[in-house]
Amino acid sequence: MRDEPIDLAAALAGFDQLWSPRIVTRVNDYDVRIAKVAGEHVWHTHDHTDEFFLVLDGELRIALRDGADEREVVLPRGAVFVVPRGVEHRPSSARGASILMFEPTGTSSVGDRHETVPDHVDATPGHAL
Repeated sequence: MRDEPIDLAAALAGFDQLWSPRIVTRVNDYDVRIAKVAGEHVWHTHDHTDEFFLVLDGELRIALRDGADEREVVLPRGAVFVVPRGVEHRPSSARGASILMFEPTGTSSVGDRHETVPDHVDATPGHAL
């Protein structure tokens, strides 16, 4: 962990890979991650943890499925949303976005259960900045 403030804009400027989260810092046993996103992620579920999203720039959409029910939430810049544990979801962004996520350290970016992971999605517990 760093003992100096972290400039999120500078951190985001330091990488170009989409759907490939970077660990900014840790809070207790949680990672604070940032990511650049565009297009669609993969439908996935985190069985044991909620997933927190904060949109830093752009717009993020999160499709949610609970059994036969499906809905979508739209998060503009500055919006936050928590996907409850066990809820199948698929983030997407038509024009691209920068996001911040808060998850337990070691949580996979494609959850515990997921569909086939396409090449443009990095299945990872996060990369160091």
